Amino acid sequence: MLGLPSIPAFCLRPRDLRRGAVLTMAFLAAVGTGAYTGCWDREERAAVPAGAPTAEGPRETGTADREAVARAVAEAVAEGKSGKKAAQEVVSRSGDRWGTVYDQGEYAAFAEGLDGHWTGVGVWAGRAPDGMIKVDKVQPGSPAARAGLRAGDRLLSVDGHAVTGLAVPDVVALLRGDAGTPVVLNLSRDGADLTETVRREQLKTEPVTVRQRPDGVTVIKVASFTRGSGDRVKAAVKAAPPGEGVVLDLRGNPGGLVTEAVTTASAFLDGGLVATYDVRGDQRVLYAAEGGDTSRPLVALVDGGTMSAAELVAGALQDRGRAVAVGSRTFGKGSVQMPTELPDGSVAELTVGTYRTPAGRSLDGGGITPDVPAGERVEERAVTVLGGLGVGP
Repeated sequence: MLGLPSIPAFCLRPRDLRRGAVLTMAFLAAVGTGAYTGCWDREERAAVPAGAPTAEGPRETGTADREAVARAVAEAVAEGKSGKKAAQEVVSRSGDRWGTVYDQGEYAAFAEGLDGHWTGVGVWAGRAPDGMIKVDKVQPGSPAARAGLRAGDRLLSVDGHAVTGLAVPDVVALLRGDAGTPVVLNLSRDGADLTETVRREQLKTEPVTVRQRPDGVTVIKVASFTRGSGDRVKAAVKAAPPGEGVVLDLRGNPGGLVTEAVTTASAFLDGGLVATYDVRGDQRVLYAAEGGDTSRPLVALVDGGTMSAAELVAGALQDRGRAVAVGSRTFGKGSVQMPTELPDGSVAELTVGTYRTPAGRSLDGGGITPDVPAGERVEERAVTVLGGLGVGP
């Protein structure tokens, strides 16, 4: 989004909403809206089946009433108006600034991104403090990369539609489309305006990459918690050289499926608490599976781009005394959302609660503070820490 992120047995089509539920946490960008357009942003989130909470944040305290949103949609549809627009107006007035409404097509596209595949141009987008939409990162080899887009570019319009001040999911809706179709992007770079025409493509990412350093330390980089990423982490831990330490790199990870996050935490735990969350005051609990590697020295790398489900993993391993967190403070995304199917088939995500680490710390707003602060040469610092734990050069 727990959560998501990011989305199923998980991947349900809109008409399947009532057939199952899966907890999800959002990417910050994320596996949801961002995934299917190639734009992962700190204001985007992954879709989930109705009734399943997602983690988002930080948020204001306001939240829209589900019944009020549903009534507004029903009235709008009866009058021949847009149900999605009516729902967005109610959510906007509620003060739930992270609340989002998706139409059926957008919601279905979310599911596509849960496997790490989507149709888009290959940019991670975010909102700048001045309200402009900025490019946070460009996927290597993507249409955006070939067109010369760069991190830091400001997006002014998409196919002639001005995007400054729009909610990121709305910008994403403009970017998405069928593979092979062109999209005209007007951008600003260093004060100069640029116009690029790119063609959308089917894109994919590898959520988990593994490499072994010459000193024997295994570095497991988890870019996002899409489907199957937890099992990949487990396999990487089992394949690591006996007795050697592991660096779990969660930097820049915007979140994802909480089911995958719990599986990842389970790779290093032997059961026990991973996190708690509440849904309108009703407390729920997430437990790790038994049988994880509890003896191998472990360092978790975190930074300001570590969000949602990634913070859940870092917080659980830190609170359980299983890992030393190295890096900088995480983003702080931890409020729970519940997706609700609306009368016209669209889906609204509304805030209903918050997540907490095993020690009871709220993930929302404050984030995770690393045990060992590190700005530059973070991986080298992590290896040094592993040496202090009894492994490494």
